[in-house]
Amino acid sequence: KAFRRFLPMFDRVLVERLAAETVTKGGIMLPEKSQAKVLQATVVAIGPGAADKSGRLQPVSVKVGEKVLLPEYGGTKVTLDDKEYFLFRDGDILGKYVD
Repeated sequence: KAFRRFLPMFDRVLVERLAAETVTKGGIMLPEKSQAKVLQATVVAIGPGAADKSGRLQPVSVKVGEKVLLPEYGGTKVTLDDKEYFLFRDGDILGKYVD
């Protein structure tokens, strides 16, 4: 996979957004303009972490494979092998889902 050749730097996290809902629970098809922006994503790669003021490495707080909640705006779009991913700083991720 393309993201395996890409390693985020510092405390950045590479995520893949989940697909937007195209059908309501009642079975109504939604047009593309009406679909809500998806704020859930799966972590596909993480950086090693960022150094704190004393120079010690602070690891990233999420792991590969975890599902996270993203802010509505922000992130940097990255296209790898015709697939869209997004880069966020670890501190910008709002939370993670726990099973």
